[in-house]
Amino acid sequence: MFKRGAFAWENKAPGKNLDAALKQLLTYSLALSNPPILVVCDRLTIRIHTQFTGHPTETFNVALAELDQPDKLALLRRIWTDPESFRPKKTSRDITETAARSFATLADGLRKRGPDKSTQALEAQTHADEVAHFLTQCLFCFFAEDVGLLPGRMFEGLVNNRQLTSDKLTTGLRNLFTVMRDGGLYGNDDIPWFNGGLFKKIKVPELTVLDMTELRNAAALNWSAIDVSIFGTLFERGLDPSKRSQLGAHYTDPATIMRIVEPVLKRPLLQIWEQTAQDIRALMAKNTRKGDKHYKAAKARFIGWLDQLSSYRVLDPACGSGNFLFLGLKTLKDIEHQSHIDAAMLGLDREADLVTGPHNMLGIELNEYAAELARVTVWIGELQWRLLHGYEFKTNPVLEPLDHIECRDALLSFDAEGKAHEAAWAKASVVIGNPPFLGDKKMRAELGGDYTETLRAIYKGRVPGGADLVCYWFEKARKAIETNGLGAAGLVATNSIRGGKNRAVLDAITQTTRIYEAWSDEGWVNEGAAVRVSLVAFGNATQMAALDGQPVETIFADLQPGSADGSLVDLTTAQRLVENVSTCFEGVKKYGAFDVPGATARQWLRQAGNPNQRPNSDVLRPWINATDVVRHDSDTWVIDLTGLSEQAAALYEKPFEHARVHVLPERAKDRNKKTREQWWLYERPRLELRGALKTVPRFVVTPVVAKHRIFAWRSSPTLVMNLLDVTARADDTTFGILHSRFHELWSLRMGTWLGVGNDPRYTPTTCFETFPFPEGLTPADTAHQTTEVIDGGALIPAGLSESNVPLAQQGRAPAAMNTGAVRASAEAIARAAKRLNDLREAWLNPPEWTQRVPEVVPLGMTVSPYPDRILPKDGFEKELAERTLTKLYNLRPAWLDAAHKELDAAVAAAYGWADYSPDMADEEILKRLLALNLERSGAA
Repeated sequence: MFKRGAFAWENKAPGKNLDAALKQLLTYSLALSNPPILVVCDRLTIRIHTQFTGHPTETFNVALAELDQPDKLALLRRIWTDPESFRPKKTSRDITETAARSFATLADGLRKRGPDKSTQALEAQTHADEVAHFLTQCLFCFFAEDVGLLPGRMFEGLVNNRQLTSDKLTTGLRNLFTVMRDGGLYGNDDIPWFNGGLFKKIKVPELTVLDMTELRNAAALNWSAIDVSIFGTLFERGLDPSKRSQLGAHYTDPATIMRIVEPVLKRPLLQIWEQTAQDIRALMAKNTRKGDKHYKAAKARFIGWLDQLSSYRVLDPACGSGNFLFLGLKTLKDIEHQSHIDAAMLGLDREADLVTGPHNMLGIELNEYAAELARVTVWIGELQWRLLHGYEFKTNPVLEPLDHIECRDALLSFDAEGKAHEAAWAKASVVIGNPPFLGDKKMRAELGGDYTETLRAIYKGRVPGGADLVCYWFEKARKAIETNGLGAAGLVATNSIRGGKNRAVLDAITQTTRIYEAWSDEGWVNEGAAVRVSLVAFGNATQMAALDGQPVETIFADLQPGSADGSLVDLTTAQRLVENVSTCFEGVKKYGAFDVPGATARQWLRQAGNPNQRPNSDVLRPWINATDVVRHDSDTWVIDLTGLSEQAAALYEKPFEHARVHVLPERAKDRNKKTREQWWLYERPRLELRGALKTVPRFVVTPVVAKHRIFAWRSSPTLVMNLLDVTARADDTTFGILHSRFHELWSLRMGTWLGVGNDPRYTPTTCFETFPFPEGLTPADTAHQTTEVIDGGALIPAGLSESNVPLAQQGRAPAAMNTGAVRASAEAIARAAKRLNDLREAWLNPPEWTQRVPEVVPLGMTVSPYPDRILPKDGFEKELAERTLTKLYNLRPAWLDAAHKELDAAVAAAYGWADYSPDMADEEILKRLLALNLERSGAA
């Protein structure tokens, strides 16, 4: 009997084996859409088994003699009327998390009783490895016992025997592990041969009463129900001391991992099976009797399919504790199981067992804890799958050897002489995985300078020097597709892979194969922290392309949709423009506590007494970062000793002493020799930026990372830090073009991402230097950096080009405009930009709420070179604090929107787009801008 969504019920004759009946029912429950309740009955006993996804199995028995009892009748009635009431309250995740915490407590206690790691680092690490290995053996024993591979609650009985001393328990566990390794008798029980490498090394640490108690608590859990999809992650956190603090943190949902597994592994194999099934169906339609040539041909076709599955290899070259490997194995077995059911329905005899198993899974992992847990994850996943689907456990051995899940470096190998080479990957059908996220700057800190330089040298010409670590996995997978028979790959990267130097590996992929499915910006959990990632599937798959869950014709290297008719543009073809160079710069990177409060800086500015008779204003600057721009000025200053020798810097006594106390200790520990030895100097002083700002009274800043692409004015000698980009222009015309809809759209598509949060990142090279300004108003045309005041106080670039300048022709009849037309465009943009900025400033700092306080006049000067400070009047502190640029653009009131539309219209006119309206599609704007870029760069 079968009721969809409720139960499947198998009846047997009296006295038949109900365990065998359940296994039979499990083998075809998939064909019945996996009902949550399975019932077996021999007409004497009704046995109810629950199998709710993500929950442990529970069993209820009702005997024929009990049918006169109301509670038993009610139990049976609920099978029909309320199957959901059988869902267990605890989930498999709850059980797994509890087990991981228990083992983490055990590991912590056992490690603390080992050697003192401060004096015996090697011995301490060895002891920690032994503890983790022992606990991994224990957790597998708990699972094996709960699924019936260890008879008679053997392991639980051993740890629950309160008569055993620590020494005797240690001996008992050692003996049990030895028998599991080799197979044989343990007492009166015959133990299967487990093998697999898990019990190759046996060393049981000394156990205290507390350890024994914790083992008893762990033994009481239902280990058969642990969630294998998260098992490895949680136990790695508990057993690895460096990850212990992450135990309570979130982990990636398996459904998210399946966004990689589905397009790379599942769908392509199902396509092959569907074609195979059609061939079998056609042959069986000709079959007149079982065993004729058509039947044999159909059977051979099916066996060929099984051979293909048996030889299929899934490689995770950064497998961690095995989450991807388990889901790959589960998917492979699910596909084979479905094909057995389909083949039987087509008339073929059912095969006795499956051909897929742990041998299909290949892995590479550098961390020894994780590599061992990956093997255990695959073993337990295999056993649990067979249990849930009614297949007998394999024996001789129970555990297939998993030496092909290797503990080594996936990128570099070193020969006997210590020479580095590119590490080889085993030949595989597909690659899936989540390689490590390390940005360019963190690689040296975590991998070491020598390793980083060697890595970049080995992969030179294939991976850019400044690319993130994850890019090397993408390039190796691409190369394997090109040269080693790899079919497809699906990898996770931070979403910054879509732009900058990182995107070079995706450019190479689109040139030699194709990206056929991607999720461009998704949430992910990495080492317990929430990050933003891109999921990219690429290779020779024939399936239709899909981006963010929607079908598309093609996917560009920046993970944007493409189309055959060109209506969707590929901005990855945009080039850097010569006329835009040396205009936009990254801010200064100081690296060290050079900052001081404004009150301290003003005190130093008033003081004399330096031995060089110079004022401290030489080395003190107001300081701003992105927060100062989008929120409020923090009134922070910095000590700026750029260009000075240590001896010359020391002559500015108080600033130098502050730096010596607060900067030197931190810089002295840095691995970089220059950073250590030149500790009083900024790491990146940006001399080219400083030179460009010398001739302008003000400049444009924009936060590198921000929810809204906001531009604002600041003035020298304010020093801009590295989370801001600076455009060295003082005119409202340039400000207006940058703040237009056109530049915002361009920068959003051309920018990069940092992998944390989902805000775009503005970069001078990709966003500014590729942007095609209106003809005659490019940075090269306005390179004089002088300005002219027009009506209303707006500034335009002085000395515009004197020759006739043709404007862009899109959207209007061909024409050429002279200098007067260019000037008119500049003035219109400048007026609209100034009005936008004036309205914003009036909202941010209403005159009735604020007061202007002149900055202190430094010693030796008659006028302060610093801009006045804007402070709240008494009683308006709270109101003023709530007014920020971020809040303004979150609200985007009607007046602000109107001011931006007025500015956009002026900029569109400068481009010559007579047909522009606010309703013009973003793709049309980008198409026109790209055409301009390619025309000017000569790439058209």
